Amino acid sequence: MISQRQAALLKLIVEEHIKTAKAVSSNSLCDNLDCSSATIRNEMATLEDLGLIEKTHISSGRIPSEKGYRYYVDNIMEPKKLTGEDMLKLQTIFHNKSLVLNDAILRSMEIISELTSYTSIILGNASKDNRLSKVEAIQIDKNRIVAIVITDKGHVENKNIFVESSVSIEEVQKTIELINRLIVGTPIEEISSKLEYEIKPIISQYVTQYETLYNAFYNAFSDFSNEASVRITGTSNILKQPEFNDTVKIGEILKKFDDHDLINSIKEEENGINIYVGSENEFDDDVGVIKTKFEVNGEVGTIAIIGPKRMEYDRVFALLEYIKENIGG
Repeated sequence: MISQRQAALLKLIVEEHIKTAKAVSSNSLCDNLDCSSATIRNEMATLEDLGLIEKTHISSGRIPSEKGYRYYVDNIMEPKKLTGEDMLKLQTIFHNKSLVLNDAILRSMEIISELTSYTSIILGNASKDNRLSKVEAIQIDKNRIVAIVITDKGHVENKNIFVESSVSIEEVQKTIELINRLIVGTPIEEISSKLEYEIKPIISQYVTQYETLYNAFYNAFSDFSNEASVRITGTSNILKQPEFNDTVKIGEILKKFDDHDLINSIKEEENGINIYVGSENEFDDDVGVIKTKFEVNGEVGTIAIIGPKRMEYDRVFALLEYIKENIGG
């Protein structure tokens, strides 16, 4: 353990570095702790010996080490009280009764990305535990249709369906009508089988191009039942962080956001809200990850925020805590 004064000093160094992304000098800390510059330097030397802060090559000041961030998170940090503006923006989402659960979570995480300039991620389970509530279709052009699949748990997924130009929108709508009439309420994982053995013969009686449309919807439902839901917001926010001004590093991180296997490894396995600093997370040694599980109406998922290692852990913790408390509220 460190002394009370050393803890106060570490807190100042961490929070000043989070704010400025610059090394913190002993002179800038004197007024805050009401100590002489010599005393501050001695205490900083102790913190450095303990591996809690470190010297940069380009400045005489100090920055928190990964160990220092971990000590701060575990022993010093307190969740920051949300501002009235933050609270109002999030309350607007959760008080909007027209939004289904998934949309409310997605919109609230988009707001957190806007507020913090970090990246937000929502990971849901595969949709096999959902039942079909409704299917809608929008024709984009003569060869492309977007099928909108809605489940009983508020899960909404868009699927691109490519068809031959000879297929009319009337036949698409007739197929949608039959699907909604005959398989609404069916578990998502059973739809492909039901389409094959029960729906295909019926569609063939009403739709000329039934084979093309059947295959398109069969593939869409098969993909939907097997895929875990992944939503990423604010990937370009990494470009706003001064520590990521190296084009090679930016490229590496942006590539990781496209790796869904890596993104799925972010799924939370523990309770509460958990913070992973640098090498503690599987995503990248130069970032911090804060994540938590949610479970509403039988639907389980993970929400996570990824930012630089000097991210505002106290503020993001409070924002995720608010969302966790209000999901399904």
